Amino acid sequence: MGLAYGPGAWPWIRCNRAAGGSERGSFSLTLVIMAVALLALAGLVVDGGAKLNEAENASAVAQEAARAGAGMVDQSNAYANGKFTIDAGQAVAAARAYLASVVSDGNTAYTGSVTTPTADSIQVTVTVTEPTRILSIIGIGSMSATETATASLVTGVTGPGT
Repeated sequence: MGLAYGPGAWPWIRCNRAAGGSERGSFSLTLVIMAVALLALAGLVVDGGAKLNEAENASAVAQEAARAGAGMVDQSNAYANGKFTIDAGQAVAAARAYLASVVSDGNTAYTGSVTTPTADSIQVTVTVTEPTRILSIIGIGSMSATETATASLVTGVTGPGT
């Protein structure tokens, strides 16, 4: 039993060199498309992770600035009436001072706004903007995350049932 060689010996393998010219370069095109798709996927993973980190940082900064402002009690009102409220001017100044103390690393920009929606609370909104690492290749130069935190002045003993 010998192996047959030559045309038609292995009918399941066909090699038609004349028809192969129409697909010339199709592998290169597929490779380019796959490379672009992988680059976009890498950009989504890396820069998407950075966006989540920005949101976490914005939330932390907003919460700390709100806490700094909520501690500013209007002492004259507290002594005169026994009612504890936030001194709006001092609260806004304290929150803005905290926002100003947040140091950027050169690429990250922090911006924020401070309001006092009620007499015993302060609200801080922070926006963090960072340049993208990979998505800048396709024209997305930066990503931003905005978070808002509200802190309220609470006096006395609080807890379940009180």
